[in-house]
Amino acid sequence: MFAVVLGMTFLRWYPRSGGEAVASYIEKDGVPCFVVDEEGVILAKNSAASVGFEPKEDETLATAMRSIFANPSAVLFRLQCKAKIDGNAREDVVTKVGQSRISVHVLEDKKYLWRLEALTERNGSGRNLDTLPVPMLTVGRSGAVLFMNEAALKLVGRRVKSLDRLFFTKDLETGSLQTLTTEQGPIQVTVVLGATSSVRREYYMFPVENVKTSVEVEINAPDLGADFSTLPVAMIKIAPSGKILEINQMAAEFLGHRAETGMELGVVMQGLGRPIADWLGDVAFGRKGQSSEFLRLTRKDKEVFAQVTLSRVTDGELIAVLNDATELKTLEAQFVQSQKMQAIGQLAGGVAHDFNNLLTAISGHCDLLLLRHDQGDQDFGDLVQINQNANRAAALVSQLLAFSRKQTLRLETLDLRDTLSDLTHLLNRLVGEKITLTLSHDPILKSIRADKRQLEQVLMNLVVNARDAMPQGGEIRIETEVVILDEPLERDRAVLAAGEYVNVKVLDEGVGIEPDKLQKIFEPFYTTKRTGEGTGLGLSTAYGIIKQTGGFIFVDSILGKGTEFNLFFPTHEVKTSTKVTSKIVRETNFSEKAEGVVLLVEDEAPVRAFASRALRLRGYTVLEAESAEEALKTLEDANLLVDVFVTDVVMPGLDGPTWVRQALKDRPQVRVVFVSGYAEGAFDESSQKIPNSVFLPKPFSLSQLTETVHQQLH
Repeated sequence: MFAVVLGMTFLRWYPRSGGEAVASYIEKDGVPCFVVDEEGVILAKNSAASVGFEPKEDETLATAMRSIFANPSAVLFRLQCKAKIDGNAREDVVTKVGQSRISVHVLEDKKYLWRLEALTERNGSGRNLDTLPVPMLTVGRSGAVLFMNEAALKLVGRRVKSLDRLFFTKDLETGSLQTLTTEQGPIQVTVVLGATSSVRREYYMFPVENVKTSVEVEINAPDLGADFSTLPVAMIKIAPSGKILEINQMAAEFLGHRAETGMELGVVMQGLGRPIADWLGDVAFGRKGQSSEFLRLTRKDKEVFAQVTLSRVTDGELIAVLNDATELKTLEAQFVQSQKMQAIGQLAGGVAHDFNNLLTAISGHCDLLLLRHDQGDQDFGDLVQINQNANRAAALVSQLLAFSRKQTLRLETLDLRDTLSDLTHLLNRLVGEKITLTLSHDPILKSIRADKRQLEQVLMNLVVNARDAMPQGGEIRIETEVVILDEPLERDRAVLAAGEYVNVKVLDEGVGIEPDKLQKIFEPFYTTKRTGEGTGLGLSTAYGIIKQTGGFIFVDSILGKGTEFNLFFPTHEVKTSTKVTSKIVRETNFSEKAEGVVLLVEDEAPVRAFASRALRLRGYTVLEAESAEEALKTLEDANLLVDVFVTDVVMPGLDGPTWVRQALKDRPQVRVVFVSGYAEGAFDESSQKIPNSVFLPKPFSLSQLTETVHQQLH
């Protein structure tokens, strides 16, 4: 003997077929109850179950339930399998008598107690589906019609068992215009999808007037009356002029309670690129059939998109069915954004390469001119201006490379407390007297690995933006702390792996950023500032630097209260070593003449002319080649001694790493200097495996080139 708890009732089960104890218990339950064996044969049932279920010998539960809904075997089998694992199971289904809940509990000796409880209320509306004046169907996964309410029975004229008896297709999209087969002939209805689950779907049907079919029938659309407001589908009644006639409860919630009767639809949503009234007129006057469009709601709290399916019900009335398309449009926007960012990144990298070649020639020849002029010459100031503006142009190109994540980073181990301490003086000068800058550090802050110069640029950019957001003054706070993630964190389409991070927060008390602009602030050339106040490259550059470093950047903002930027960097363990080495960098005396033979390979003639003159002025013997093939031909002379190869990376024909690798087979002792307008990591990484090689990014100055060659030789 064992006990089963069901609700608040205590049941004693004696293992004999249709036992008196079980029969006595279920007899007192006002809900239809059955005790069955593992094969589904009914062993006992109460009086409530006898109403509507005629007793038959050796009857199964599936057979008994066929009288109230189609294909009960699948539901019963699914629930019984789940009950074997969990001890009980339940599922809500739509039956002939309305919404019902089927539940099962495992008893002893492979027996099961089933209950069929009618649910007269649905979604808290207190409305019975059978009394709803809108024709409604419930359809199973296989297309079987599980339930038809009274309005559907009246419209169709009979009860049907499968969807294909009503429509020519099973693909019933919400808002679509479909031909419904009735006893009086085919009619046109607008189908609206209601509640759905993994096993069933609800469809509401709205007959459309004045649509001619093969058999002329006159069926008026049902008068929804007060029931329109409680329909479980977001719907709006609209006049052909665009005036909203009526909004149901779900539509009002979806629209953010902004829309009111009498308003124009164009005030509530937008996005067609033409007046919404024209679109409504096309459908209302038959110039266009049932139509569906994706529109953006004019909500201030968040960005919401709706798929609006428009159908004509009467000559003076349209029905718009609203479906939330925010996730779909967000995914589409993400894809378009990624494509756009990739295209801009490729463009930025290519433009940067060409500009770097030009800037190398400009600044290089300017350096050569400066060597022949002292400060007393009248041309000296002009040459300095050329040099300074060339450097500014180089910085702009660097920003483009930072955005496309193709710049060369000089990574080093950093303690952010030291970095911010060194930067504080400059930041205080940037924010001015009206604004207070506050720093707060975690006492056990760990190190990170980043490019110090680039990281300082990111922090300065964020502080300047915070300053500009507070014209009346305020406080900017920079906080650092160590954050440990026990499990991956997903945010803004990015996933932070579990681990330890250093979190840097930059907070202000400014005007904030509007929600619809937050997702665009990292795009290049996008700025909320007035014309002439910002280039729109600052945050896109910061984004590229952080991402290339292996970190993450997020932003939160509340209008009128302020903005918070969160930067996450993976922590970096500093390996301690007992052996301390000191690197002494000697300043080169450029008045001293150097010795050595340099093979210069560069396809850009202006760059090659400047580099060869700079190296010769330093004292080197320079051999020039405009291509890799010409360089290899020069090296065929076995008696020729070469100390350093200075070569461009990307050239027509063989690239730099390829020809150098061939040349080093016969001359393994030669040192190599790679130069390129692209970033160091933008070309084949195999160049990093070439021994005794260094990388010098363009644009480079006369002193940078000669110093790099000097360091390689010594």
